[in-house]
Amino acid sequence: MRTTIRLPDHLYTEVRVVAAASGSTVTSFIENALRAELARRASLADATPFRLKVWGGKGMGVQAGVELTNNAALLDLMEFGE
Repeated sequence: MRTTIRLPDHLYTEVRVVAAASGSTVTSFIENALRAELARRASLADATPFRLKVWGGKGMGVQAGVELTNNAALLDLMEFGE
């Protein structure tokens, strides 16, 4: 199948240089890049969702005073404790 795609000049130039250096054509380079991206997305779709395991203390939740949306505070707790 033939199709037309529009690429910014700098991107096309980079693709052309990399393709030539690897001994392939621009078409082959783009085909391989698309295959790799489609395979990456498929593997992400098949991945098991991450589940956060919460410590099972009395309250069955996070420690009092822990704010999960504050990275700096979490880092302080992990490094220095309370």
